[in-house]
Amino acid sequence: MIENDVYLRMKNKNLCDFACKDSDALMLFDEKDDIRTRFFHDADRIIYSLSFTRYVDKTQVFTFTENDNVSKRITHVQYVSKIARTIGRALGLNEDLIEAAALGYDLGHPPFGHCGEKALNNLSIECGEGVFSHNVQSVRTLMNLENNGHGRNISVQVLDAILCHNGEFVCEKYEPVLKTKEDFFREYSECYCDINVSKRIRPMTLEGCVVRISDIVGYSGKDIEDAIRMGVISRDDIPEDISSVLGNTNSKIVNTLVLDIISNSYNKPYIKLSSNVFNALQKLIEFNYKRIYNVINARKEVQYYKEMYETLFKHYQNVIDNNVFSNDIYTVFLNGMSESYLNNTSNNRKIIDYIAGMTDDFFINRYNEISNIKVKR
Repeated sequence: MIENDVYLRMKNKNLCDFACKDSDALMLFDEKDDIRTRFFHDADRIIYSLSFTRYVDKTQVFTFTENDNVSKRITHVQYVSKIARTIGRALGLNEDLIEAAALGYDLGHPPFGHCGEKALNNLSIECGEGVFSHNVQSVRTLMNLENNGHGRNISVQVLDAILCHNGEFVCEKYEPVLKTKEDFFREYSECYCDINVSKRIRPMTLEGCVVRISDIVGYSGKDIEDAIRMGVISRDDIPEDISSVLGNTNSKIVNTLVLDIISNSYNKPYIKLSSNVFNALQKLIEFNYKRIYNVINARKEVQYYKEMYETLFKHYQNVIDNNVFSNDIYTVFLNGMSESYLNNTSNNRKIIDYIAGMTDDFFINRYNEISNIKVKR
């Protein structure tokens, strides 16, 4: 068998000067290595996690649809992982770190996409548990919820890339910020206090920067294809000043963005888009919000999601207050969790963790059990 240090030397020979080396991995706690490098091991732990399995029935953009050809959360993270690894390979970055972060950054996304996230955030603030953001919950899922509440030993660089992945805010240039393990935990804690922290924090590695821009590349064109498939827009609706630069299909958009990023970032300590492509991408995202997201998430639908979340949240509060141990929050979730989790987690946080981990169908089924209004997918 090849020794781990030999394998590391072979791998590091192919990395550029700005890449994060496996030997630089900061771990939550010490652990004996095997043939797998640290970041490779992280990717394995994420793929085999229960929260990763639940990606398969979580909304990307379109929620109440029976069209099996539109994106789910599971397909989105795979798109992003592939795009990010393509960029990372061309730039000589650590693909294992990139893969782990790209596959893990949405693990904490609650049911019904960003509408569900907004509803759960309101409830979390109201009950004194602070801001709820899916990127923060993804980190919490890996550190505190997986492995029956014991968490997984994931490297800080991967957790940091997950925390800083926010793909709603496109930048022309992404530069990493040097951080210690303590810096990471400080930013993680601050995210619960101020919703704007998630918007301004930057990754500690160039690989994290790649994952962040790849999230945008992964959804901007694919959401257009899904919207066309669902009859929300037509391809001719895409403005000329966007399509002439980026193209009017997901394939062309992804190809244009990836090649532009590589061309402007090669052998540089940052990730950058050209001004022309950046401006077109900004316009594309604005178009998507105006013609897709704001249309399918109209006020009536958002209020509907909000009421469902409130009903279920209050139900579980009543269940825990009255020690209804036969309820699903106990039989499915709490009964299998560690003593440390049970003793050090507030009741409202337990409810948030449980709901955030639900798939869309599981959420709907639980809601239907306690509501006179029966919801169908």
